[in-house]
Amino acid sequence: MREFVVEADGGSRGNPGPAGYGAAVSDAATGETLAEAAEFIGVATNNVAEYRGLLAGLRAAHALDPEARVAVRMDSKLVVEQMSGRWKIKHPDMKPLAMEARAVFPPGRVTYQWIPREQNKHADRLANEAMDAGAKGETWTPRTPAPALEPEGPPGDARAGAAAARAALAQERPVPASEPADEARSDTRAARTVASSATTSAPGWSAAPDLGAPATFVLLRHGETPLTPQKRFSGSGGSDPALSEVGREQARLVAGALARRGTVQAVVASPLARTRETAAIVADRLGLDVRVDDGLRETDFGAWEGLTFGEARERHPDDLTAWLGDPEARPTGGGESFAETAERIEEARARLVAEYAGRTVLLVTHVTPIKTLLRLALGAPPEALFRMELSAASLSAVAYYADGNASVRLFNDTSHLRP
Repeated sequence: MREFVVEADGGSRGNPGPAGYGAAVSDAATGETLAEAAEFIGVATNNVAEYRGLLAGLRAAHALDPEARVAVRMDSKLVVEQMSGRWKIKHPDMKPLAMEARAVFPPGRVTYQWIPREQNKHADRLANEAMDAGAKGETWTPRTPAPALEPEGPPGDARAGAAAARAALAQERPVPASEPADEARSDTRAARTVASSATTSAPGWSAAPDLGAPATFVLLRHGETPLTPQKRFSGSGGSDPALSEVGREQARLVAGALARRGTVQAVVASPLARTRETAAIVADRLGLDVRVDDGLRETDFGAWEGLTFGEARERHPDDLTAWLGDPEARPTGGGESFAETAERIEEARARLVAEYAGRTVLLVTHVTPIKTLLRLALGAPPEALFRMELSAASLSAVAYYADGNASVRLFNDTSHLRP
């Protein structure tokens, strides 16, 4: 059985903006390019262009040999995770594209792998050539004819297959280019810059040497507020309390511990007061600035903000029961579901992993974002959120490697708070 490698890419200069895709099919054994294609598709988003490139590559591989096995390699984390079935496809424009892609080959004959951008240069070049041609009102044409596959049957069969592949690529039909901003943000094109160089990471959260230096998130829950000891719901839709004096002392203790470790190279905080105050105390000790990222904010608990769990159960028993059993359920009063929080956290994670590739960054955030990052890293179900204890001013850590995998290195460490 033949084995092909499909490399695909897409881009949008504006997102949405003038967009195009590129795709190349190569022999898995020899690396020889068998077919390539690119097309300017007008105004579209990165997501649409990436999926169009995937479709073009799969259809070209199918035209070469419909019985082949295919390894797809792309630097779009979104497409790879959705096509692998690990991420839900919620947007209506994305669902038909994924269905078309899945229909090209039978289930089980196509595998998907995320690769860094620098390893996807062939498809990236083709996509940019298509966009350049489109900007001039021209049609993209290959620089050189695609070489033919060495025939296994009578002479000429493979050349006919390669020609059929190029014909299939030429017949790619357009798809809707519209897509809202929230789905565009979930496009993790930014993750293309994740480093794969084998540099040495800072001591304390060291990397596996064969995978290169990971982006390491040191996850710090903020210090106590007046609501923390009372175990009251305190999300992004409440009173936004500041730290208590206990919380400020906790922040000073964790700052000292991190200064002694000496590994943190950047500090990013949620926009809420308690996290910004914690981050400022730590960053001042480390000699760093604080960057604020809205994606790290706590869940909005709606009408439950400020209530204890018992009070919420007494006042809204049905809503609370539904919320505990369904990640799509929202708190009373139109708060944020855990599924919505997870989607926001995934977007922030991809953005920060790309920006801090090979570095150690302190994320000062809240209970739900930290538990969600840990849950996602472990591949655990949503109900795992209720099975983790996360103390105020505790430290956890997750390393993210260039191959897309993650490793949990630390969880709920409070040793720095002890006398």
